[in-house]
Amino acid sequence: MEIVNSVIDFFLQLDTHLFSMIQNYGIWIYAILFLIIFIETGIILMPFLPGDSLLFVAGTFCAGVVNEAGNTAELNLWIVIVLLITAAVFGDSLNYFLGKTIGLKLISWKIKGRQLVKQKYIDQTHVFYEKHGPKTIIIARFVPIVRTFAPFVAGIGAMNYAKFIRYNIFGGCLWVIGLVLMGYFFGNLSFIQQNFELVVFGIIGLSLLPMVIEAIRAKLKKTETKLSA
Repeated sequence: MEIVNSVIDFFLQLDTHLFSMIQNYGIWIYAILFLIIFIETGIILMPFLPGDSLLFVAGTFCAGVVNEAGNTAELNLWIVIVLLITAAVFGDSLNYFLGKTIGLKLISWKIKGRQLVKQKYIDQTHVFYEKHGPKTIIIARFVPIVRTFAPFVAGIGAMNYAKFIRYNIFGGCLWVIGLVLMGYFFGNLSFIQQNFELVVFGIIGLSLLPMVIEAIRAKLKKTETKLSA
């Protein structure tokens, strides 16, 4: 339970923790940010890592953040953008090849009777593919959980890699540049600084909105089919 509380605290106080990490680790913070984004997008068992909010907060620190003691923590905007785009693209590529090589076997693995990869996550991603086709690779970038599973499912389905990598790069650029620049231009506004927890929940909520809309549409369609029958 303490681990869960620590993870939740890290998410909600991401700005405070990142400030300390920049102060303590110096240039190594770039490697840490790279690993978090790479693992969140590249390892299907890690969909809970803070992708969207981390990009926003990283952008805020690119504009410079001053704490109550007057200390400043700052990241280089261009290094952050280039590095995290690379992490996002490489992460999705790794996930694609994991899906292509061991995907079906991995889905069937069970630990203490529980499926290692929940089927509902795979199903949600399949719904996205049916609705949006290859564009799912781009759209999924902005949807937690689906973001992690989309390239994995693309690999299982043996999607053409040349097509996959085009959508992968384009989606990675949109995701990283969009959220980092949002943090860079708006993250230091007093309202956001004073209500950071609400901002984090807002980012998560907006990210989950496409998934909720698709779930509602699917339910309504299913209900209409039953009524018409």
